[in-house]
Amino acid sequence: MTTFVIEGGHRLHGSIRPTGNKNAALPLLAACLLTDDPVTLHNVPAIGDVTTMFAILADLGVEIETSGESVTLCARNARSSQPDVNLFSQIRGSLTLMGPLLARHGRFGVTANAGGDDIGRRRIDTHIQVFEALGAQLVHNGKFELHTQGRLHGADILLDEASVTATENGIMAAALAKGTTILRNAASEPHVQDVCNLLVRMGCPIEGIGSNVLTIHGQDRLHGGEIHISPDFIEVGSYIGLGAITPGELRITGVVPEHLRMVEMVFVDRLGVNMTLEHDPCAEPYCAYTLVVGEDQELCVKSDFGGAVPKIDDAPWPAFPPDLMSIALVAATQAQGTVIVHEKMYESRLYFVDKLITMGAKIILCDPHRAVVVGPSRLVGQHVTSPDIRAGMALLLAALAADGVTTIGNVQQIDRGYQQIDHKLRKLGAHIERIEGRG
Repeated sequence: MTTFVIEGGHRLHGSIRPTGNKNAALPLLAACLLTDDPVTLHNVPAIGDVTTMFAILADLGVEIETSGESVTLCARNARSSQPDVNLFSQIRGSLTLMGPLLARHGRFGVTANAGGDDIGRRRIDTHIQVFEALGAQLVHNGKFELHTQGRLHGADILLDEASVTATENGIMAAALAKGTTILRNAASEPHVQDVCNLLVRMGCPIEGIGSNVLTIHGQDRLHGGEIHISPDFIEVGSYIGLGAITPGELRITGVVPEHLRMVEMVFVDRLGVNMTLEHDPCAEPYCAYTLVVGEDQELCVKSDFGGAVPKIDDAPWPAFPPDLMSIALVAATQAQGTVIVHEKMYESRLYFVDKLITMGAKIILCDPHRAVVVGPSRLVGQHVTSPDIRAGMALLLAALAADGVTTIGNVQQIDRGYQQIDHKLRKLGAHIERIEGRG
């Protein structure tokens, strides 16, 4: 088990750039299966989940060429519709293979569940609802299998929940379906928009991108395409939290302001984080904006009208992202005042707070979905373990703000979502060491 050893309390200063959006990269990689022509992706994050997806696609017969942060994939010789069981079970993003494989081969089969963070039940019923509405049939007799008689056909579908991966699967399956598909109550996150934009460039007209109603005009075949993956706004939010609770000025380069509106409302309007946006009109569009988190923050919770205790809660886009709840909670431990954190979507997301409590945080875990945070708290280094990607990053932030030394075990979880995070933090002045085979 790999471990981080962090000496907290140091001043961090400098620039940091987010990588490409992990939650966009995985379905964009899967989209290569929709065509025989090459698909090129730029700004691909070099993280654990992407490496696993490369391995799954290579096993299916996809040719992969990488050059720096760019990758070109060609599925011309891909024939199998059954992903490797061991690889498929390692990441949640492997689910996005379902739509492309079903659309191209008329079937998809696997004998294992998708992997991912253990943050509560993560249903796939919405995926099945979409595929069945497009004409697929489900077989589940010890083996999960979807198959079709001929091509999928377009349909008007109301999703039973605004599932991101089900929306992505529906879009990709509908791209090769006969006729027009309408997805209502669709997810509209930036990573969903990236998938739509790539498919448009591959020859599939899509209307309503960025809204919760998508109209996909299915095509007989798609050609190749190219896209620059948008920066990971979850990683940007993590760095906002980092700058908020450690001394020193932090500059986050290459952000998309439109992706941060609700993030800004929580960190600035609710927790009192001081940050500004700079624009360089001469820069390339994907690196024209820099977010500056000022030094020596004085965080203070803003009460609701009448002095009521406020809350931070999550919901589907464009509300506050569930993946930033752990980061916001850690930031709240360093803010003057009391706030309720209400995690609505996953019943195990908040269980990591017991580790923060051992570090000195004043938190009351009311139930699996709600916690009361009273700040500011003096955090002290401890030995903790990362249970999932986002909680692991939140614990890393807490360690950098704490007095003394903190060791974090199982940091492979953090590596799944954050590229070379220890290397990036050392450049900012953090005292962090990676130790292999310890924890």
